[in-house]
Amino acid sequence: MKINYKLQDQFDLAVFIPVLLLIGFGLLAIYSSTLNLPNARADFYKQIVFAVISLVIFLVAYSLPHQTIKMTVIPVYGISLFFLLAVLAFGKTVYGAKSWLSIGGFGFQPSELAKLGTILMLAYWLTYKNRDINNLIDLTIALGIGFVPIFLIMLEPDMGTAIVFGLITLVMVFWSGLSLFGIFVVLSPLVVIFVSLFGTIALIIALLVIIAALLFFKRDLFNSVTVFVINLASGFFFDYIFRILKPHQQKRIESFLDPMADPLGAGYNAMQAKVAIGSGGMFGKGFLEGNQTQLRFIPKQWTDFIYSVIGEEFGFIGSVTVVILFTIIFIRMLNIASLAKDKFSALVVVGILTLLFSHFALNIGMDLGITPVIGLPLPFLSYGGSSLMINMLLVGLALNIYRNRKLHT
Repeated sequence: MKINYKLQDQFDLAVFIPVLLLIGFGLLAIYSSTLNLPNARADFYKQIVFAVISLVIFLVAYSLPHQTIKMTVIPVYGISLFFLLAVLAFGKTVYGAKSWLSIGGFGFQPSELAKLGTILMLAYWLTYKNRDINNLIDLTIALGIGFVPIFLIMLEPDMGTAIVFGLITLVMVFWSGLSLFGIFVVLSPLVVIFVSLFGTIALIIALLVIIAALLFFKRDLFNSVTVFVINLASGFFFDYIFRILKPHQQKRIESFLDPMADPLGAGYNAMQAKVAIGSGGMFGKGFLEGNQTQLRFIPKQWTDFIYSVIGEEFGFIGSVTVVILFTIIFIRMLNIASLAKDKFSALVVVGILTLLFSHFALNIGMDLGITPVIGLPLPFLSYGGSSLMINMLLVGLALNIYRNRKLHT
């Protein structure tokens, strides 16, 4: 009993065990969805290799001396930006986005490394020499650290990953102590952009709400007018963003607003995913027995739509089990952030939590038809080496912080 307590004191099994179970679920789903595809069968074996490598990376990250994490911040962020620039020049286009670099026969997504770099750099900046996040200059630089990779990723373009970076940046800034008015200033343009999807009337209503909020905060006329102008510009900014997106990305947004607008095109995958999950019933059709999965109704089902494989073959029980495992991880991550003795460590864990939760919520939302199809993998389950290895590295850093939670730095 004492041995188990000592182990838990140094190593959070409540995070590690659910992660291993999710990887196992993912391997089962990848095996099933590639069973009748000779050309894709190698992806299953590759994922096993990626899983083994990712465990080694996890152990290295977990074992790092605490101060080493801070020492790597600027180099990792700089290297990640370099690779984001390199992929624009030399990258391979996959599904309409120039987001992959080929290294020794393996595909690598620089945006995955940039997630690590951005989380570390934001945590470093927000805690360096007692930054005041409510100071306009400090806030602008913090947002810039997050939005530089967003800009480069949008040039690929990869809207889904850019959204994740935006969420990471905003949550870490909020966690560092941004005031209620600061939260309103940062969030309101994003809300206006989203509302503009639903037409002019919705945009006008949103702007009226912005005016009411500004009256509530009672700021001086210059600040109030500036914030309103930013929100007004944001309402028209979406139209510009929409035009620079690839045609297939535009159709994904349109199909989210009206799935039946293109049932055989952009809306096809989302509709088939919902059919697969719904047909699984309570206990599923059984491993390797899913019609949607085995008859390949959804192309590349082992990547972004892997949750539908689990829903069809393992049913409601399997689907809820995956959600419960993720929920345990998220709750434990929040606990680690609260236990960390220094703000840098707490912010790193918050960034990791935001990254994992964003992918979880948006990916499962795609499968259920409640979020747009934006091409995001489900952490630990979807096929993909760079994603799995970076996610395991981040989990290793989180457990490293747990192990050193009693240190004062």
